[in-house]
Amino acid sequence: MSDSLSLTDRYFSLIDQIVEITLQGQIRSKEQVYQMLCQNINPGTGEIFERCLADRLTTMQQQINTPKDELKQAKAMRNQRALKTIESEYLRWEKDNRVSGTIAAITKEILSSNNNEDRLIILLRSIDQNQQHPLTLDQLKQLAKILHQYLPQIANPDIEKDVEQILFGIIKGLESWQYLEPYLVSWIYDQSQGSIGFDSVTGAKGPWAIWSKQVNSDFPKTLFNTISLNQSIREITANYPNNDSSILIELAIILQCLQRGLITWFDKLVYDSKIGAKVSISIFITFIAIWCELTKGFAEATNLSFTSRDRLTNGCFQMIIQLLRTFAQRQYFPLYGGIFAAFSGNYLQDTLNYLDEPLRRVEGTQEKARILTLLGYSKQAQGQYDRARDFHLQALEIARNADDKLCEIANYNHLSRNCVAEKNYSEAINYSQRALIYSRQTGDRLGEANALANLGYSEVFQAQQLESMEPEIYETAINYLQQGLQLSQKLGDAQSKALCLSSLGIAHIFLEQLPEAIEYLTKGWQDAQIYGDLYLQGLNMAYLAEAYYRHNNEEKAIYTGCLGMYILEQINAVEWRQTAGLLSIIQGKVTRENFKEILNKYRANIISIIGVDGYDYLPQLLEKYQKYSE
Repeated sequence: MSDSLSLTDRYFSLIDQIVEITLQGQIRSKEQVYQMLCQNINPGTGEIFERCLADRLTTMQQQINTPKDELKQAKAMRNQRALKTIESEYLRWEKDNRVSGTIAAITKEILSSNNNEDRLIILLRSIDQNQQHPLTLDQLKQLAKILHQYLPQIANPDIEKDVEQILFGIIKGLESWQYLEPYLVSWIYDQSQGSIGFDSVTGAKGPWAIWSKQVNSDFPKTLFNTISLNQSIREITANYPNNDSSILIELAIILQCLQRGLITWFDKLVYDSKIGAKVSISIFITFIAIWCELTKGFAEATNLSFTSRDRLTNGCFQMIIQLLRTFAQRQYFPLYGGIFAAFSGNYLQDTLNYLDEPLRRVEGTQEKARILTLLGYSKQAQGQYDRARDFHLQALEIARNADDKLCEIANYNHLSRNCVAEKNYSEAINYSQRALIYSRQTGDRLGEANALANLGYSEVFQAQQLESMEPEIYETAINYLQQGLQLSQKLGDAQSKALCLSSLGIAHIFLEQLPEAIEYLTKGWQDAQIYGDLYLQGLNMAYLAEAYYRHNNEEKAIYTGCLGMYILEQINAVEWRQTAGLLSIIQGKVTRENFKEILNKYRANIISIIGVDGYDYLPQLLEKYQKYSE
């Protein structure tokens, strides 16, 4: 206590001294005040100085507010100006001191850790944009300098090697970004048709090809080139001969800078915010997908030890969940879409643990609700209906507490779809009706479009379950779907439109109105492609195969069925088996040889959508199903 009091007295004295020499004209610049603060404030005691300064400012303001003498009032105002100068320079000191303290703390954490994986995660956490004070590029440079100074003092050779890798990764990441930064958006102006898309721009004029030419580092160059050629990130990562922590750190810095820079640029497209938001969504999803593929690639790297594979895989996964949380804070976060990453086992638990962090701050709860919504959608597509329901119910509760009405309505809609998948149609209707009521009350047009689609969809399936052929039931359901379609068209929302078209197509299959079903499902497939929703793409193709088969068009059924089966299997959606079963029936009907000839006839069309590897995998996938079903 006595130490605290003596420090308080010393800080009052310092403030009074600066004010006095300011009034005497001995302070010629703010820098002089800053240097006096640096010399006299002890690290870690800023709060004491801040209280002393606030006390003097309050006293001076009272003197100004209650004038008794004009000369004294004028002096009080001069004192106040001097105190304001001290206040502004103290804020500068506080910021600089905080940064140096943060860097010192991170350095200490890295050097004191006895675990290589922990050191990597500490570094990746330091650049997490969801933290209150993530390290800037300049601060990363300072961290690298300090680590370099400590290197000779490290006695343990394993720790020394790991710190060297961290140091090298930071240096290479900063260096590569210097080369890349001038070319961040230059590719946009190279597009011959003036396109400002992102994920659809490939080839020599696309961003990845241009960026690959700017970096000297081998793995980033290989990665960018692989993406530009639409080849497998997973494969080149698994087979890369020289994987260590430095590569992952360099990639973390480069990819984070690219993603943040692009989002900032497109979010500023104020003349067309819808285009900006659409491209920003594709940028977030693209970078998340890249990290997902890197995660899988490192997990399969046979040239690495188990420990190294685990460290790099977990490092990549940290980047995924950091990016997801950043994405969830955006107004345009897709509440009706999913990212089909390997969220299972320890990774899923790591995600949930990471998402628990914002719950400690009231304003952060909304983020968790939104990401749980996305995880629930992904789990639902993978056939894990119990887990999906748990996620959506958790998200629903958190969204209510956070007063996030859009998220609350979205989860009612997702729960409705989940109930349909579980053949609990009365509960599905209940959830969709609640979503419809709340969306209309709050003016959530997107939620309303989805609710209408879900209500019509649920009623069609319930009527099928009850074997009801009363046309008015289907007419009512189709009326809901048509309303949802009109609303989604008015909103210009491709995903809601795709959902309505898909539901209308399925309803018309049940009614044996096959030409209409084919028309709706074909349009639904096209809109799902525009939005990039793989689950809806696969589902539309799967039901198109069913419609074509019933319409006695086996060729088209084989073509659409193979695409649907492949896409659904790639995202672990359970419906792929249903489509594979239909294709097996068709194969038995037309003979294996004819099936192969028909597949070859559509080879070019199939390759344009799923690539050569996808086409070659189709017979293996069908065989896999047939063995599974025996």
